[in-house]
Amino acid sequence: MVFKLRPWKISDLENLVRYANNPNISKFMTDAFPYPYTIESGKAFIEFANKENPIHIFAIEVNGQAAGGIGIHPQSDIHRKNAELGYWLAEPFWGQGIVTKAVIAMVDFAFNTYDINRVFARPFGTNKASQKVLEKAGFKLEARIEKNLLKNEEFVDELIYAVRR
Repeated sequence: MVFKLRPWKISDLENLVRYANNPNISKFMTDAFPYPYTIESGKAFIEFANKENPIHIFAIEVNGQAAGGIGIHPQSDIHRKNAELGYWLAEPFWGQGIVTKAVIAMVDFAFNTYDINRVFARPFGTNKASQKVLEKAGFKLEARIEKNLLKNEEFVDELIYAVRR
């Protein structure tokens, strides 16, 4: 499946809300990713995604439409040589290898754009698909912190995967 990473546009709002408003996606995201996902949520996100230079939060475009998002988040202070990776993809496009390729592209972007040595991601222990994506993209499991995250009134494991320069 052909995809591209590009900045979010306000014209993506309809697809963003349509695809993000899905409990099968939100259950694997932090609570900052709302459910239900509203037009107001989408407008605020698109503004947020475009406010920094360089832009580092991108739409995953599939078949000419925004079908997910991926971002790299440089850390600060003693963590300044690290950046966190986050991503999601619309359910109709799952299982097609899109996210694995997008993650590889974002790792390249991160190492070419920022003075960092490590990119990490923190999938939930319940998100087996995301763990497979990260492993296929060359990430190694660094830690499993049991019952560390409270999501939907249930404690879940936090995993830390990373790839180093």
